[in-house]
Amino acid sequence: MARHSRTPNVGLATLLEQAGWSRSQLALIVNRVGAEAGLNLKYGQPAVSQWIAGHQPRPQVRALIIEVFERKLGRPVSYAEAGLTPPLGGEEADTVRELIDLGKADMDPSRRRVIAAGVFSAALAVPLFPALARADSPDPIRPGKATTRVGQGQVDAVRSMTDRIADILDELGAGHARPMAAAFLVNTVGPWLKAEAAAPVRRSLLAAASDLVYLTGWMAMYEREHRLGQQYYVSALKLAGEAEDHVTYCRTLRGMSLQASNLGYGSRALELADSAAEAAPVAGPRLVAFLRGQQAHGAAMVGDRRQALARLREAEEALARADDRRESVGGYDRTAYLFHVAHVQAATKDMPGSVKTLKESIRVQPENERQGRLHAYGLLAQRQLSIGHVEAASESWARFLDHYETLSSARGDEHFEIMVARLKPYGTVRAVRDLRERARLVGSQKG
Repeated sequence: MARHSRTPNVGLATLLEQAGWSRSQLALIVNRVGAEAGLNLKYGQPAVSQWIAGHQPRPQVRALIIEVFERKLGRPVSYAEAGLTPPLGGEEADTVRELIDLGKADMDPSRRRVIAAGVFSAALAVPLFPALARADSPDPIRPGKATTRVGQGQVDAVRSMTDRIADILDELGAGHARPMAAAFLVNTVGPWLKAEAAAPVRRSLLAAASDLVYLTGWMAMYEREHRLGQQYYVSALKLAGEAEDHVTYCRTLRGMSLQASNLGYGSRALELADSAAEAAPVAGPRLVAFLRGQQAHGAAMVGDRRQALARLREAEEALARADDRRESVGGYDRTAYLFHVAHVQAATKDMPGSVKTLKESIRVQPENERQGRLHAYGLLAQRQLSIGHVEAASESWARFLDHYETLSSARGDEHFEIMVARLKPYGTVRAVRDLRERARLVGSQKG
């Protein structure tokens, strides 16, 4: 009878080598750590040999194997790295491990191509806030390594780093900012999320991490890696739910709605925007404006002009009640509101009105938000060309190129490709000839 063959666990063998342990030593250490968890284990060298040959130990033991290597190596170790299948039904710990796995793949150029190749799922199941939040948890201390404890300083560090990454996004583009975010998530935030903390600090850290993950998903979306963006967004939802943070949870849903609308999934965009609004029973005026603006865009995409205009009025009224505070992540201001108005106008066939509103949106936009200005000028030029304003479109595309030359942005690449294609029929127009020559030079520099 043929014997069933297994795939050798190269990952586990590599970790064993990195730790400098023999197979017998690993077995003894797993037994000892298991005793800390109340398990009476009697593994020896033969069991470890079976694991390395490809046998999967039972779920509790897989978690112990991860733990012992993390203690020895002093860094996060994912189930994927150890060649182990994650236990089913895990709660927060698995959320962190999933996030670390995702961040590691995003940091690795060879693996990044694989995860970036995934297709956007319009039917992706969204974890609900009540199912994620665990407000009745009696545990005042976060289980973790006894030698590691985090406090408010770590929370402040995550917030500060998120703000700085957002600044780099605006200044240099997502192509430079996202790798920094992924590395910080894997090397710093992941270990802190697994450490001990008092309950209030733990919730604050989860919320801060959720903001950073949301921003990372936003950048993946900007880089046209939409499936990856969805994965980051879902991780952000889980962290926000566990932090009992309605604001970040709803803001992330709104980001997912924007992603769907960018890809032309109007019904899904409206569904996600409505879900975000329903999940925010108590919200400040800025968040209300944020959500109503996206609901307006989704409604316009499905042809409900009356609802779209009503939502825009609600957004404008809410924004008028908001303070002047600017947020680096998920903020909403008059620029963003006017951008929503322009989207609604375009979706309801008022292209001249959309062009006028986009110009106003750019006028009130801060000069340092170069990523946003790049996108706005790209859209403005397309809409100007659609109503026959060729020279005006050429001028807007020239402004787009001003930002595109120094930004690393896949969305910018997309706008550039659209510009080159749509200008071809207008080669006799002098402004277009000049623009195409400049575009050729910029394209050669980028290539």
